[in-house]
Amino acid sequence: MFQNALDWLVGPANNFIWTYILIGLLLAAGVYFTIRTKFVQVRLFREMFRLIVEKKEGNDGVSPFQAFTISAASRVGTGNVAGVALAIGIGGPGAVFWMWIIAIIGMATAFIESTLAQVYKVKDGETFRGGPAYYMQKALGKRNLGIAFAILLTLCFGFIFNAVQSNTISQSFMNVFGIPDWGVGLGLVVLTAIIIFGGVQRIVKVTQTIVPVMAVFYILVALFIVVMNITQVPAMFMLIVEHAFGIKEIAGGGIGMAIMQGVRRGLFSNEAGMGSVPNAAATANVSHPAKQGLVQSLGVFFDTIIICSATAFIILLGGLYQSGETDGILLTQASMAVHVGAWAPYFIAVAIMFFAFSSVIGNYYYGETNIEFIHAGRGWKVLYQILVLGMVFFGAVAKVQVVWDMADLFMGVMAILNLIVILLLGKVAFQVLDDFTAQRRQGKNPVFKAESIPGLKGAECWEETPTDPEDRLRG
Repeated sequence: MFQNALDWLVGPANNFIWTYILIGLLLAAGVYFTIRTKFVQVRLFREMFRLIVEKKEGNDGVSPFQAFTISAASRVGTGNVAGVALAIGIGGPGAVFWMWIIAIIGMATAFIESTLAQVYKVKDGETFRGGPAYYMQKALGKRNLGIAFAILLTLCFGFIFNAVQSNTISQSFMNVFGIPDWGVGLGLVVLTAIIIFGGVQRIVKVTQTIVPVMAVFYILVALFIVVMNITQVPAMFMLIVEHAFGIKEIAGGGIGMAIMQGVRRGLFSNEAGMGSVPNAAATANVSHPAKQGLVQSLGVFFDTIIICSATAFIILLGGLYQSGETDGILLTQASMAVHVGAWAPYFIAVAIMFFAFSSVIGNYYYGETNIEFIHAGRGWKVLYQILVLGMVFFGAVAKVQVVWDMADLFMGVMAILNLIVILLLGKVAFQVLDDFTAQRRQGKNPVFKAESIPGLKGAECWEETPTDPEDRLRG
């Protein structure tokens, strides 16, 4: 009864938001930011790799790579394995093409929002924090809007998205190992509790270990499968392009479904423009805001063009995507089994466990930093932690479709709000980028000062005489 009511409410809202608002807004914002930054994702692509290994400035905060792994922990999850399969199962091979498009232009959007998060970050003891809620208040003077976004993000990532992650782990383990969903849920609750009660440094240690190891291993297996089927690769790319633009798809309405699924699952996976990654970007201690903007732009490429493509190739080369199986993780497991045999489902189950569990940890941190923005007391933080554990268990035992639909709805509302705000604040990020590139042309290691941009306010971490960040937030 409860799930039927949710289906009735969530379905129409999703269709309206995604069909009439979000897809057009995402594409328009991405193209606009790409043009205004002079294709930053292309011309500074090599620079991104140099910056990701740069050491942090001073002792406070985290390094660029550690901030990258916190965001990657949230990005690299079920969207890369189950979400891609869901997109192909519903939208066909053409969905992969549109997933690539939203990622390429989304790299510019990711640069803008993460650069803004760095500009308007605040000092919190020995760490930094920031994100859309912070730049909504400090740049626009709209604290109530920031609070609304903080609540929305906490509900979306701390609760709904974590339910999605545990749901996929539960499905996978039930299918492969026969473990009941409630048993998987309890195990996840225990593991999550051990880490989230240990603070941000424990979160950093876990994510910087899990994410690179599992991602590299997963990519190597996918590369092995591609090499095994190298003669079919040209036909696979033709299949993707034909289904993205084919006459048959246009006549049958399939192109609309391909675009819808590609954009939805692409955004769920790489989070470009959603307003989530800036919360991780703000934690980095760098000499210039644009540095972390470029690092997080690379994160979109890594997530979608590399890892999501790996899953797509496994599925398309397996040839099972027309079987009618749209439950995501099961299609991925079956497709890999076609290539490498009976051990494939076990590998996917373990991979999704690490990917999705790291996302649970990253998602939790996003909610925590936004609760701190609201200035909720210690009791509210503990309540949040308990509710996160409850949603992890709920997701493990819930029906799959209603969890994904709720994720789409919350993700859509968040993205619309954040995109409107960064479009309003884009001028600041453009000026920061110009300052960065000007210093690079002079052969300098770019160092940012708030005074470099006339009229810039609320950037106390970059002022020569910093103000108390708590005074700024209260004001």
